[in-house]
Amino acid sequence: MLLSFNQIVLPFMAVILIVGPLWLIVRHGVNQKNVKSRLLTQVALFVAAFLTTIVLQANQFASFAEEATQSSNSNTGLGFLAAAIAVAGSSLGAGWAVASAAPAAIGAVSEDGNNFGRAIIFVALGEGVAIYGLLISILIINKL
Repeated sequence: MLLSFNQIVLPFMAVILIVGPLWLIVRHGVNQKNVKSRLLTQVALFVAAFLTTIVLQANQFASFAEEATQSSNSNTGLGFLAAAIAVAGSSLGAGWAVASAAPAAIGAVSEDGNNFGRAIIFVALGEGVAIYGLLISILIINKL
């Protein structure tokens, strides 16, 4: 079976996006003067790769949307929307929880090293919220 152009180019682009920043850091190092330019370069690389992926996959996206509209009703669309909202809300909540708990955990561990176990539990509980949202979205999609 011959591989299509998209099956070759898209994984290659993913590898470039992962290895690119590491290559820039290893090659030149990072200091205060070039951090901003490196960040802008990485954002530009990501946007370019994202837009290229969208352009190359436009036919597949269109066929998928056409099949979805022909074979589904509004309940299916609302189910996917509910699953997306479950994941988005739980991810935002988990991010907020970890952003609040992690600095406190670091401070507690820096004062007394014996607090590490309790501190890591509180940070992990915040991460659990995202997993719960993912499980709910899987249950919603399975019911469609």
